[in-house]
Amino acid sequence: MSINATLIVQMIVFAILVWFTMRFVWPPITAALDERAKKIAEGLSAADKAKADLAAANKRVEAQLSAARDDAAKRLADAERLAQQMVEEAKGRAAEEGAKIIAAAKAEAEQEAVKAREALRSQVAGLAVKGAEQILKREVNASVHAELLGRLKAEL
Repeated sequence: MSINATLIVQMIVFAILVWFTMRFVWPPITAALDERAKKIAEGLSAADKAKADLAAANKRVEAQLSAARDDAAKRLADAERLAQQMVEEAKGRAAEEGAKIIAAAKAEAEQEAVKAREALRSQVAGLAVKGAEQILKREVNASVHAELLGRLKAEL
């Protein structure tokens, strides 16, 4: 193999091409690749940060939902307790009113019984006087008195 002038010229042209490429073409390509790699890295870090933010936001939402559920459960329990208390108070008032009504009815029944006793006493007294009057009008006879006393017993 012989080295001739064409090979030397081709080597010089190749060296100029390499120099020109390294000087003018390669730096913009390298800069573009570096910038692209930087943007991809920033995008990945932003995505990781967004995932972390999303996870934190989900945790906060879960915490708030849990707090809201607890609050709702407490309010519901308070409402049920208040309703139970109101029912108990109403039962107590109803029992008191029932006791008052029963006491009034008993007092009224007692008064009616007293009135009935008084009326009965007056009737018995009247019958006793009437019986004594009839006995005194007739002659004193045991059989007649027995008959009058039997009628008096029947009337009572």
